[in-house]
Amino acid sequence: MIKPPFLEKGALVAIVATARKITKEELMPAINLLESWGLKHILGDSIGVEEHQFAGSDALRAKDFQQQLDNSNVNAIWCARGGYGTVRMIDLVDFSNFKNNPKWIIGYSDVTVLHTHINALGFATIHGQMCLEIEKRTEESRATLKELLFGNFKEITIASTSKHNREGKVNGKLIGGNLSVLMSILGSISEVELKGAILFIEDLDEMLYHIDRMLQTLKRAGYLKNISGLIVGGMSSMRDNAIPFGETAIEIIATSVAEYEYPVCFNFPAGHIEDNRALVMGAEIDFEVHNTSATIKYKQ
Repeated sequence: MIKPPFLEKGALVAIVATARKITKEELMPAINLLESWGLKHILGDSIGVEEHQFAGSDALRAKDFQQQLDNSNVNAIWCARGGYGTVRMIDLVDFSNFKNNPKWIIGYSDVTVLHTHINALGFATIHGQMCLEIEKRTEESRATLKELLFGNFKEITIASTSKHNREGKVNGKLIGGNLSVLMSILGSISEVELKGAILFIEDLDEMLYHIDRMLQTLKRAGYLKNISGLIVGGMSSMRDNAIPFGETAIEIIATSVAEYEYPVCFNFPAGHIEDNRALVMGAEIDFEVHNTSATIKYKQ
């Protein structure tokens, strides 16, 4: 997996909206953060544009993203926010120039489409907090994003005592993102190889039976059998029917992978949660789970 060039002070970061609409005012905390890191910024044409819930038409958002991909002065592209819509514009984007001049793509949630698509091309991306509400995330959320952008690949060790964790140590490529989005791109050209990978998943505001249905789909298709490890981030604000499903999201996942032997870590600090630490998708990592801790260590 090829890592794009790391940033240095004075580098230019483009901010674009690939999904829902957003205003410049909502971006000011992120812009101020970039400036505090010694970075410059440019706002894409999708910022401040509105077409129903989207930041302009699919064509406009794709054109904006394409311009930033092809702009040799831009060193990284930071997605402004998620919601829904990236999958509608991804097939309008040509990554030919990107392959010759890769740059870091940053975001999570709906941006999972970009992660998997670009990882499948052989390039690493950053799963991290988007511009919107970055000021409401933990200092670790911001610090880990800065560290990765500037090439400081620190290992992450967390306290993890979930009774559903499974101990072990494996090596593999870190792949994944939002569970619902991952399901939406299966079978498409944006699907990335999961065999032997360490799968990361997180999700927000889903019905519990939807979580079960997605896990059953992944299991029956052989994906869960063929991965080498599983990292579960935030499974936030889940909903249930009037007649309860009977398991939490964590229990549903644990049950789905119970027959396999690879290491599993729950409650990893990434996803739709306050502590949303940045991860390099596509990077090769050592993943280790013990009784009271879990560690991700990047292979340089």
